[in-house]
Formats: sequence, structure tokens, C-alpha cells
Amino acid sequence: MPDVSSSASKPELTTVFAALQLHFHEVIVPLWQGPGWNAELALPYEAVDISHQPLPPQRYRAMACARQLYLFSSLIDQPFAPEAKDHAAALFRSLQRHFHDAEHGGWFYSIDPSGSPLDRRKDLYTHAFIIFACAHYWAKVREPLVESVLNAALEVVVERFADGSGLYEACLDQDWSSLDTGPLQNPLMHLAEAFLATLSVREDLATEAELMQLVAGMQQRFIEPERGVMLEKPLGAVDNWFEPGHQFEWFFLLDASPLLRDCALHLSVTRAFEYTEQVGVDPHTGAVKAMLEVDGSVRDGTQRIWAQAEYLRALTLRPDSEATLARQLNALQQRFMHDAGWNECLDDQGKVSRSDMPSTTPYHLATCYSGLAEYFDEI
Repeated sequence: MPDVSSSASKPELTTVFAALQLHFHEVIVPLWQGPGWNAELALPYEAVDISHQPLPPQRYRAMACARQLYLFSSLIDQPFAPEAKDHAAALFRSLQRHFHDAEHGGWFYSIDPSGSPLDRRKDLYTHAFIIFACAHYWAKVREPLVESVLNAALEVVVERFADGSGLYEACLDQDWSSLDTGPLQNPLMHLAEAFLATLSVREDLATEAELMQLVAGMQQRFIEPERGVMLEKPLGAVDNWFEPGHQFEWFFLLDASPLLRDCALHLSVTRAFEYTEQVGVDPHTGAVKAMLEVDGSVRDGTQRIWAQAEYLRALTLRPDSEATLARQLNALQQRFMHDAGWNECLDDQGKVSRSDMPSTTPYHLATCYSGLAEYFDEI
């Protein structure tokens, strides 16, 4: 991909990154302890507007609670976030109080504004984030109850969602009966992320075996053989596509893991990286396009902040990426950040198309900034 970035020096890049971190700590994180926090339910609102007013709540999702649990777990013991431990504890309690299904096990997808179960289905994406968040939270607090919830979530995923082929159903009914969804890429990616998070905090041979089976299944059933891109639905599914943001996210998860770095899936995603950049990233602005056909034509040119963050994080692991990384770091700051928070989406012309700020987005920024911090520590 042509490089149109400035030849920024390391001190200049460090300054930009420091400004992004400061903005995160002083603007974004406090949103979810103040105006974005429903103290009565002890849950984050789904989103706030640009003036920091909560959008009228229609629902609260377990996945959003879990992502925020990860966020505040990651901030425990940080001097700029003295209340992070208490806030994480409140989120953990709310996850159990509001979303756990005492009758059938597992966790509901959502509750209504009064706190009653709304969508009672069992969603793999949600359960993956519960595993991911609990692994990170347990690593910080080492409380037996947290590990017990982590174990329960791992057990229910393996026992209930497994489809018998090494992969997992995307969604089941409240009583675990089939909804015939089959496996889908995005929940499976986050399950791989959750398994990796578990293995990062403890030895767990059973989870390691599930992870290796999962990545083998993804290689077999989701990789388009000609270019190596990760499809959103299994091979042969009608109306399939791929998303550059997910492609970059998979690359980071696989490349950052010594366990997965040489597996067939890693080789495929690495082979597809340059193609994904060519067709999925605007060479002039650095904008990451939302959805592409397999031939590279644009299906949806929306620019989402999470995809920008995932591309930036992936670049920290790419060889000879300094110039591109510099451009993307500046693009994130200049095109997506503002004094009140961030722009969630830009349209294909670069104009703000979604200005509300969801409670789920800080997870992507936190993981991106963690990858960047490691990168700058090493250069």
C-alpha cells in the first residue's frame, strides 16, 4: 500500500500516543463512572451523546457489562484510576445479578430498562466476553468467586455451544435448544480471544485444547482459499463477505500468541494482510472500510473507530510498519477523537455519521493502547 504518512520521529509519535492516552484517562474513562453510569442498576448505559447525556435506555446487554468489566479491570492499580477496583467489583456483581440465568445456566443477552430479562437467548458473543472479562478481572483480584464464574462460563460454552465439529453455535435459545444459527466468525474470534485471555492467567490444558481445535476449524471452514481472507460466514454460505477490521483483529490475536503464531490460520491471515490493506484501507486518509466483497469491491464504506483501532494495533506487530503506523496514529487522533470523546462512525466521505458514544467502544481503545504501549516500550 502506498505510504503517504509523515516521516514522524519516535519522540513525535510518543507525544501523539501520550496525548491519546491522556484523553482516554481524563475524558473517556470518567464518562463511564459519571454520566454514563446508571447507579440504580449499577450498569453502564448503552451509549451517551456528545453532550454526555445518556441515550434513553432501551436495553442493557451483558456483553456491554462484560466489556466494561474488562476496561476497569485493566485500570486496577493505575494511579489515575483510584476507583477502578471498586467499579470493576460493581460490574462483576451486576453481571451475576442481572444477567445470570439461575434456571438454565449461562447468561441472558439483555435486560430491559427496569432490570427484567428482555432477550433471554444465549449468545456466544456474550459468553465469550464474560470469559474474557472474568479472566482479566481474576488476574487482578484473585478472588475465588471470580474464578468460579470464569470456570462456569468456560464449561457452559464447551458443553452447550459446541457444534460437534470443533466450532460453536452463534446463538441458542434460553433453554439451550437450537436456533440453527450455525457458527459465525465474530463470536468465534472473541471466543479465541477469551481462551487466550484464560491461558494468559493460568495453565489450562482443556482450554488450550479447545483453542487449538477452534483455530483449526476456522482455517477449514472460514478461510477463503485464494486470498486467505477470513470470511464472516462459513465457506459456501449465501451472501458472504469479509471485514478488514476483523481481519486485522485476527492477525493481532494470532501473531501475538506464541501458541498460535505458526498455525495454519496464522499463515493464512498473514498472507491476506497486504491484500486487506490494498482493498480495505484508503491510502490517502488511512480509513478502514467496514465491509468488502471477496473480490475487494466495497460493500459498506463506513469508517468505524473500532476497525481503525484494530488496524493500528495490528501494525505494532508488522515488520517495517513505522511509517504506516505513524499515519494511522495521527489519523485516529485527528479524525476520530474530539474534546468530548470520540466519533463512533464516519461515512465513506469522512463525515461523522454516528456521534453517540457506546459503552462497548472503550474496550477496543484499551486493547489498542495496550498494544501500542508494548510497541513503544520495545523501540
